[in-house]
Amino acid sequence: MRLRLYDTYSRMLRDFEPINVSKVGIYTCGPTVYDYAHIGNLRTYIFEDILRRVLIFNHFYVLHVMNITDVGHLTSDADTGEDKMEKGSRRTGKTAWEIADNFTAAFKQDLNYLNILEPQIWCKATDHIKEQIDFIQCIESKGFTYRTNDGIYFDTSMLPGYGFMGRINIEGQQAGTRVDIGEKKHPTDFALWKFSPTDQQRQMEWQSPWGIGFPGWHIECSAMSAKYLGNFFDIHCGGEDHIPVHHTNEIAQTQACFGTNLANFWMHGYFLQFDDSKMSKSSGTFMRLQTIIDKGYDPLAYRLFCLGAVYRAKLNFNWEGLDASARALERLQNLVYTLGEPGIPDPFYINQFTDQVNDDLNLPRALATMWDLLKSDLPSGVKKATVLLFDEVFGLKLMNWQPTESVIPQGIVDLANLRQQARKEKKWQEADKIRDKIFSEGYEIEDTPQGPRIKHK
Repeated sequence: MRLRLYDTYSRMLRDFEPINVSKVGIYTCGPTVYDYAHIGNLRTYIFEDILRRVLIFNHFYVLHVMNITDVGHLTSDADTGEDKMEKGSRRTGKTAWEIADNFTAAFKQDLNYLNILEPQIWCKATDHIKEQIDFIQCIESKGFTYRTNDGIYFDTSMLPGYGFMGRINIEGQQAGTRVDIGEKKHPTDFALWKFSPTDQQRQMEWQSPWGIGFPGWHIECSAMSAKYLGNFFDIHCGGEDHIPVHHTNEIAQTQACFGTNLANFWMHGYFLQFDDSKMSKSSGTFMRLQTIIDKGYDPLAYRLFCLGAVYRAKLNFNWEGLDASARALERLQNLVYTLGEPGIPDPFYINQFTDQVNDDLNLPRALATMWDLLKSDLPSGVKKATVLLFDEVFGLKLMNWQPTESVIPQGIVDLANLRQQARKEKKWQEADKIRDKIFSEGYEIEDTPQGPRIKHK
């Protein structure tokens, strides 16, 4: 099966064809680094990692760009409230620059824990102020902007078809608005450049043709993705919450400036829920990956947990589900390890797996195929080679996994030696008593052809 992906813009499954045969350009919306990422955020990055791995599995070269939002993201998507970086600075007592560095490092550590491939290009909003100003000037030259007391705004009424991505009912919004939109002409208009407050100095502000201030949130992604991938590239990704505002506005900016939709495919990962409500910082259901690690889970168990659901469906998090994924991961690791040296992959299972991952990244079916393979009568080497090929997509690091060598206390080793001696002398009752003593201490003995093996219960 050819690779087919769901495009949010057209609301259709479409065959994927790269714009440029030499590379596939992907832009993924990165974190706003005013706080830690939570496991709901990380579910989206796992989906994007799977997408990249599937493209590589299909022999495409992928150029992956991800932004770091370290300025311009206000606490409200309606361009009101405080800049999240300034708010984070006040909360922590550190400068906005310091918290951006700290939380960027923490985010990258989370990616490493989850075996998520880093993008080839990281781009910070604060490193690309010139590009954003140039982009705003392009939009301005086409007649899509107006000025208010607090910034330069995009006039959405000037763009036919604005809001198509989110299927926004523009007339309904205008007729039903009950909120104060200030000097904005329309509720859907959004800031391209915000002016710094006159009564205070911001930590992050720059000179511009319109005065001292800072860029809006949406302009950074349009400007930086166009710089590194061109004005029309293959795939733009993010969370489902980006559909009605952030990505809708990225498209509007690029249509105004360049006449393109910015990306050929728009793809979105859906929310992780906690007790059937969206996991978010504001709802109090914020949970870091470090919390899972501190409870003794392998972070790859969370990755496997996410692979068990299709990316375009909401996924409810609970500890029972994570426990099941942790057990499945441990079983998989041990099974693959005991298969010995890899042989030649099985073409039937490879074709089946390829059809499934190429069917809009259907990872639950691909995982089922892997378990079917492991239960089959194929030779061990064939099974191992085939599973390791699958793991190029799963990303569970099965190739190099080895069981940890637990340190057995010398006293337990001595008891095991006594038991072995009793067995040699056919003192079966004495050997059983020693075995029970070992068991009561939290260990058990497995008798193998190579001799007794001691392990934790």
